[in-house]
Amino acid sequence: MAAAEAGDTQQMLGVGLIEKDTNGEVLWVWCYPSTTAALRTLLLRKCCLTASNKLSQPFVFGQYRRTWFYITTVEVPDSSVLKKVTHFSIVVTAKDFNPEKYAAFSRMLCRVYLKHGSPVKMMESYIAVLTKGICQSEENGSFLNKDFDAQKAYLAGSIKDIVAQFGMETVILHMALMLKKRVVVYHPKIEAVQEFTRTLPALVWHRQDWTVLHSYVHLDTDELDALQKCPGYVAGFVDPEVSDRSDLYDVFVNLAESEITITPLAKEAMTMGKLHREIGQLIVQSAEDPEKSDSQVIQDISLKTREIFTNLAPFSEASGDGEKRVLNFAALKQRRFPPATENFLCQLAVAEQMLKI
Repeated sequence: MAAAEAGDTQQMLGVGLIEKDTNGEVLWVWCYPSTTAALRTLLLRKCCLTASNKLSQPFVFGQYRRTWFYITTVEVPDSSVLKKVTHFSIVVTAKDFNPEKYAAFSRMLCRVYLKHGSPVKMMESYIAVLTKGICQSEENGSFLNKDFDAQKAYLAGSIKDIVAQFGMETVILHMALMLKKRVVVYHPKIEAVQEFTRTLPALVWHRQDWTVLHSYVHLDTDELDALQKCPGYVAGFVDPEVSDRSDLYDVFVNLAESEITITPLAKEAMTMGKLHREIGQLIVQSAEDPEKSDSQVIQDISLKTREIFTNLAPFSEASGDGEKRVLNFAALKQRRFPPATENFLCQLAVAEQMLKI
């Protein structure tokens, strides 16, 4: 148990401090153990203290090149020992996706800094969590790493809310994720973007892969270059200009207008048929059932997804190296599925790396 807990805390990569002083200057003032200049620039952009970032958001999270960042920003009260600082942001970087865990931890670090005005005290708390998985103090509260399970983070969003907004069109999002397409979500409010995007990977629960999530992306070259190296993703933006960047997406979700658009280039791969209508109806019926929780809706979608793979199984065979199964395209053709279903199963085999090219 202790070993598992220690392994879990090793997910943390570092902690940093950004301050806005009484002159309005925003500076990266401290970090432990260290961070790159590129990551510092990115995190300054993400925190809501710079003039270029007009968002006033107490907590944001996202991913950049497989490093997760979690940023909590607070206003400094007059009673604090920090007399020359108006606001500050605590940044925690980590290998894992768990917004609730790092929001709780960074809030605790904020209380420590407000009380002592010294990064040294924050570093002590950080090292305690890193080495023991726990940090306790009477005046600043306690943080226990094992209170925050990864599965809970995966289930924290609401599939039911997504279906309430998009109805049968939710199947487009399910299909896009199944086929590892590029999904871009836009809304002017970052909290709406983060809540919506974090939930989407649950539509393909069998993968349990939140590395596809990039919940807070700017239209800056470094971020877009990193994003476009990913084979498929869910990316959130607050800049309306992203709608003009069709090179970034196969499916565009305008969350503010409740609109989902498939790009012309992706339309052929995402042709819908009887199978998709069935999946769409199942998703809507399950989500609209007042007796069902979000996790039960996810379970229903997952069972349907498993059924699709079961249907694919008779047309797969052991690969030459025997390590994984590959699709026998000729056998699939002989089955004479409706064209849209056959196309989808082939595209799915490509996404799951089951197709010999």
